[in-house]
Amino acid sequence: MSNLDFRRLRRLRYNPIVRDMVRETHLNKSDFIYPLFSAHGENIKKPVSSMPGVYQMSIENIVEECKEVRDLGIPGVILFGIPEAKDEVGSDAYAEEGIIQRTIRAIKKEVSDLLVIGDVCMCEYTSHGHCGVVHGDDIVNDETLVLLSKIALTQAEAGADIIAPSDMMDGRIAAIRQTLDNHKYKNLPIMSYSAKYASAYYGPFRDAAEGAPKFGDRKSHQMDIANVNEAIREVEEDIAEGADIVMVKPAGAYLDVIRRVKDEFAMPTAAYQVSGEYSMIKAGAQLGWIDEEKIMVESLTAIKRAGADMILTYFAKDIARYLDKQ
Repeated sequence: MSNLDFRRLRRLRYNPIVRDMVRETHLNKSDFIYPLFSAHGENIKKPVSSMPGVYQMSIENIVEECKEVRDLGIPGVILFGIPEAKDEVGSDAYAEEGIIQRTIRAIKKEVSDLLVIGDVCMCEYTSHGHCGVVHGDDIVNDETLVLLSKIALTQAEAGADIIAPSDMMDGRIAAIRQTLDNHKYKNLPIMSYSAKYASAYYGPFRDAAEGAPKFGDRKSHQMDIANVNEAIREVEEDIAEGADIVMVKPAGAYLDVIRRVKDEFAMPTAAYQVSGEYSMIKAGAQLGWIDEEKIMVESLTAIKRAGADMILTYFAKDIARYLDKQ
């Protein structure tokens, strides 16, 4: 055997210090964004049954949570709202005193050094649970753009640091960019959910945000799970319309899409490790079938390795604590 000519690649794996030195992908606290669910009322911290460790919280509890997030070294949060009342056009989403607008102001007053991202969509706020204006069974595109622009503007006025449209309507980046530019927010970045798939992984989120559609589905605007080239066209269009950061959602089942997007455009790229991904890991760990911490680290490393510059994840606090131990 000593005469065989082959490379001994294992040499770099024996010593743990050497393994760390040659590691190609590193997780950092600055990679992560923590999603939060803000609800009307006081003293609310309501567990989401399908998402262990995740809560609907009233504004004062959101602020306290943000202080903990900041102290852990996580740079930012993204906000989703649960309105007190819903209507056909989701008016709480763009009201000056809407739940998210009030939450943004409260966070920026108490935790000014934390990045606050406003999710721009209508599904949590509409009585029908869809992402836009509905005529009959049709989610109407162009009328929805007007309301999405109003949501973005009121969030900007409240103090949001980034606007994140998640609706997947055609032309919404152009409409929002024009509205922001016309109202002195030329320097406010847009993080677009550019390649958002019609995924079954969103189920627990709909419990958390109380935003399940009352009829039909979202396949007329969210992407077909089988398509990659379409994702590239969506991302290309959003960049042309003014997106500063592009996003792929979900993350774990779409690592190939993340890689394609990063390779094709070299843009700041976000990926959302969504509720179903999180809950599956939590459930498997509770059953004793998997090691939660190891799977958390491996899944997040895979997302970053695929090309994500930032990761939206419900594990943000857990991974920050894990990194503190390393």
